[in-house]
Amino acid sequence: MLASEFQPAASIELLSAALDRASEAILFLDQHHRVHFANRAASVLLRREAAALIGADLESLGLPADLVSAPTAADGGGPDAGQQRDSEPCELTLRHADGSRNRLRCCARALSPDQAPVQAILFLQDITADVVLREQNALLTSVADRSNRAVIVTDHELKVLYTNAAFASIFGYSSEEVLGQDVEKLLVGPCTDPKMVDRLKQCIIDAQGVEEDLLIYDKAGCEIWTTAHVKAHRNARGQVKYLVGLLSDIRENKQLRSLQQLIMAALASDVSIAAIADQLCRRVEELAPDVVCSLLHVDSDGKIHPLGGPSLPTAYSESLDGVAIGPDVGSCGTAAYLCEPVLARDIDNDPRWQPYKAGPLEAGLRACWSTPIKGKDGRVIGTFAFYFRECRGPSPWHEQIVAACVQLGALAIERQEVRSTISQVAYHDMLTGLPNRARIPSLIAEAIKACPEGSHLAVAFLDADNFKDINDTLGHAAGDEFLVGFANRLRAQIRAGDILGRLGGDEFVIVLQNRDALEASLTAARITAALAMPLTIGKRQVPMSASMGLSLYPDNAKDIDTLIKQADAAMYKAKRAGRATYRFFSADIDKLAEERLMHSSALREAIASEALTLHYQPQICTKSGAIHGVEALARWHDPVLGEVSPAKFIPLAEECGLIEQIGVWSIKTACQQMASWRRAGLDIPCISVNLSPINFQNVNLAALVAQILAANDLPAKMLMLEITEGVILNERATVIATMSELRNMGVGLSLDDFGTGYSSLSRLAQLPIHELKIDRSFMRDFENERGTRAIVTAVVRVGQSLDVKVVAEGVETEPQRKLLAELGCDAMQGFLFARPMAAGDFSRWLLDYSAHRASLMLRQIGRALAQAAGPAKDGSVPRPATAAAG
Repeated sequence: MLASEFQPAASIELLSAALDRASEAILFLDQHHRVHFANRAASVLLRREAAALIGADLESLGLPADLVSAPTAADGGGPDAGQQRDSEPCELTLRHADGSRNRLRCCARALSPDQAPVQAILFLQDITADVVLREQNALLTSVADRSNRAVIVTDHELKVLYTNAAFASIFGYSSEEVLGQDVEKLLVGPCTDPKMVDRLKQCIIDAQGVEEDLLIYDKAGCEIWTTAHVKAHRNARGQVKYLVGLLSDIRENKQLRSLQQLIMAALASDVSIAAIADQLCRRVEELAPDVVCSLLHVDSDGKIHPLGGPSLPTAYSESLDGVAIGPDVGSCGTAAYLCEPVLARDIDNDPRWQPYKAGPLEAGLRACWSTPIKGKDGRVIGTFAFYFRECRGPSPWHEQIVAACVQLGALAIERQEVRSTISQVAYHDMLTGLPNRARIPSLIAEAIKACPEGSHLAVAFLDADNFKDINDTLGHAAGDEFLVGFANRLRAQIRAGDILGRLGGDEFVIVLQNRDALEASLTAARITAALAMPLTIGKRQVPMSASMGLSLYPDNAKDIDTLIKQADAAMYKAKRAGRATYRFFSADIDKLAEERLMHSSALREAIASEALTLHYQPQICTKSGAIHGVEALARWHDPVLGEVSPAKFIPLAEECGLIEQIGVWSIKTACQQMASWRRAGLDIPCISVNLSPINFQNVNLAALVAQILAANDLPAKMLMLEITEGVILNERATVIATMSELRNMGVGLSLDDFGTGYSSLSRLAQLPIHELKIDRSFMRDFENERGTRAIVTAVVRVGQSLDVKVVAEGVETEPQRKLLAELGCDAMQGFLFARPMAAGDFSRWLLDYSAHRASLMLRQIGRALAQAAGPAKDGSVPRPATAAAG
């Protein structure tokens, strides 16, 4: 049909029917914006009958009047006159009489004037539901963008459909960059575990979703540890439509925290530093699979010591032990020296690595980044290093790991240093740095365990000779210096692998590994020779020697306690042999050790029960033969042990700390006896009592002596206290003050055994000494040995020059007496005159001696009167007949 044949009326009816089927509301408007036609959708939307809409204007319908702009007269002459024009779509809110609202999208089409009366068509679409959905989507997007978890949505082929702001922040990709991209190609990298990726894909099967910790990569290629939770969303038919992934950055919150918890737990338990370092390195290499790491300790001397590096070649790690840090010592040594991180991107060509590069390069390591570890005091105590298999530097993830590991490493190393300090205090001697009594047994046990079958080891027990005299006379500071020098000399004589320790005081132990009796003997002889040279302490030359006992494993014993006990017993045998020598343990020594233990116990009991006694030996004036004085000598008779020699129990008392008690007891007993003799009418000028240097360290000694003298009504001049050379060398203020106080009281001081030690003549001249005693050892060769006679002569001359009396001990023969008389020695004592006697025997001896001497003097006077002659022809000093027997 031709268009000219179309009937307008029929066209309007058909158009109206068609418009009523449209989903949009359509209004035909005249030039006054009144409705000429409204379809069914308009009636529903505007909630009015169709008839009520006809003739209504826009404002009455709740719509803005300017929603449609009619063509103006100006439009009529324009080039577009007669053409239809659409306005820009807009949205508005339609408010109904009941208060409800609809959101509308509006679009108007202006018609040409020749279409009168209809001048415009208004299209209204109800988008209320779309707006709600749109607002919900905006809200969801806002929520997703505010989350710190990355959200990624893909289709079933893993093509990206959506990512949130956190995804862009964590991985560096904008939404536009990732849209449509394959998610695996975006995030999976060289160190991503493919097994983990496969497990995440299982979400297609598992309705609950899958969660795994996964190492993936950002846009810059840097590693990021994430927890990935992936879940599939399905359509009504059960087919996978979307995959939604939630990715959490766990580098700090989980991975590093788990690392910290692992190491902190190890630090809280009794785990060694090596085990902690190993755990740390292994865990870090799991977090950063592209690195090999190491932890080093830097000691107080600036030396490197590997603690952990399980993936490094063992030979390379061992080669670093003991290397000093410096400006060109690889990455670690340089970082420790400079106190700052050091990166060597190319080990092969880095000048700092040239002496050390072989090991890493052979292991395929091409770069190294080392960071210093600092303690609380700011000093460098270690380094933590990353080795890379290609020439590169660290990533941000690597930097995060190292920041955490440096702190953990500092805690571990400082804990180890504290433990070492505690161990040093608990198991090492603070003076010499040697293992102490608590540590030595375990060291011996280790040496025994390491001793090969058929081999031997020797345990040597050493005691510094005469150390007590040094300590008591020169002071504790000098004694400490002596012990340090003693230990250093011992160190110099033992081999690497031997063990040297200090039990306490002047006692040391050496474990000579893999030595039989002959080899141990050679070592002992070498030690003895090394100790023979005097040690310089200040300006003094102090003699040094040691008594040494040795016990052999397994010949003498197989257990530690017995070996030490046997070596100790052998050491006492060396002391009895004259000191400065060594002895091996034997069965008879074991018996002597038991005897010594029994003697020390009995001595304590004897002192407590005052079972000791004093014997008295006279001192005779050389010129007149009169009694010069008497020396009180301690004696011990035990009901079980019998007579115990002073040469045995006096040293034992010194070792057991009983000598001071014996000294005080001797003064009391001697003064009581002196008072008894005075009451009996016996004329004895003074009594001498031997004291230990320890007695003179007692600040109350002078007061105690004054109290004893007063209690016995004795003048101070009747007491002579015999001291050793060790006392006069003691420069302590206490000792000097005590000696001066005694002298001011009038108590005499006699220097016993003069010439046997290391006296200083200048020092002697400054001290309050009344008397010098020549030691009995000089009397043995006095008659025949020119050197000995020269020494005795010198001592007499010293006494004469200092205006002090000289007494010779141990005089046993008449020729000795004559020679001493010729030298001008003031007094003598010895078996030539009388042996030491009990108080009663001495009283009788003194009466007999006095009577015999008086008789001799009467005969001499009678002979002089008769012959007008001089002294007796033989010139000898009279002695009672009982003297020799005494």
